[in-house]
Amino acid sequence: MTKTAHKTVQDKAKDAFKTLKADFGYKNILQAPRITKVIVTTTIGSVKDVKRKELMLDRLTKITGQKPVTTIAKKSIATFKLRAGDASGYKTTLRGEKMWSFLEKVVNIALPRTKDFRGITATGVDGMGNFSFGIKEHTVFPETSDETIQDIFSLGATVVTTSKNPAETKAFLDMLGFLFKK
Repeated sequence: MTKTAHKTVQDKAKDAFKTLKADFGYKNILQAPRITKVIVTTTIGSVKDVKRKELMLDRLTKITGQKPVTTIAKKSIATFKLRAGDASGYKTTLRGEKMWSFLEKVVNIALPRTKDFRGITATGVDGMGNFSFGIKEHTVFPETSDETIQDIFSLGATVVTTSKNPAETKAFLDMLGFLFKK
């Protein structure tokens, strides 16, 4: 019985230089793109229910592995029933081992479990080499195994890389296992 070696997202990121060297003409390993951090956000919206806010905070803490920071509204917006100083969402910045663990969950578990998943659009890549995408339901993560699924919320994630242009970012993330639409 032989075991097949499963490469993690972190291992694939280390091997990126060898593969991208020919495509982009890298001469030094430091020219290859790297992921510096992942920012995970969610918004509370016009929720006034304290228990729902606590539930969202608890779920985001379980998903990311660290406690999020509460973001505060800077301006009042009457149409959204939002006042300056109210809590408007939660944000977590992941680096190091927690970042790689989160990316592993997203690539191998969360995205494939998404309902009617046909790939992520590449339009989330900006000109600075960062990639932003959304996850419609937090229930695709294994940490949120709820018996009563009442309060479903969405997440936004931004993968910050050191690449210089969108083509490098897309090629790099494609190597890591992000499933882009063809």
